[in-house]
Amino acid sequence: MRKYLKHSLIFIVINLLVLYLGGLWTNPGVSSEWYNSLIKAPWNPPGWVFGAAWGTIAITFGISAAKFYKEEDHDMMLFYFISQVVNFLWGPLFFGFKSFLLSLIVIMDLSVIIFYMTHTMRLRHGWWVLYMLPYFIWLMIATSLNMFMLIAN
Repeated sequence: MRKYLKHSLIFIVINLLVLYLGGLWTNPGVSSEWYNSLIKAPWNPPGWVFGAAWGTIAITFGISAAKFYKEEDHDMMLFYFISQVVNFLWGPLFFGFKSFLLSLIVIMDLSVIIFYMTHTMRLRHGWWVLYMLPYFIWLMIATSLNMFMLIAN
């Protein structure tokens, strides 16, 4: 694990940077008047859960990316960077343009990408898949929340 530390930190910073840039579109995000006026799913978590989830994902996805990089897993690195672009797009579509449909399409695309990465991680790198699971699980929840908002609002 130590041989991945330096690269894990680099990828964690990249993840946090993408979250920050996406966050520029979401401010004030879940505390905004617009967001609070929406009809939300009964399973919608409190606002702080979103930050905790994305913080955890930034770390675990960074460790996963370091594994891909160090193992010269080129297609997984390509999917890593594609996922960053797709992840970034969700915030402007949902909070900036207030498009539940377009943001749902984007988060579903992201979910497919992360499912592929999680499945491939399991096949190629065994137990390292545990570092992909937080992202995959959170996307299942986030996708269901986005879909509920599309239907209910």
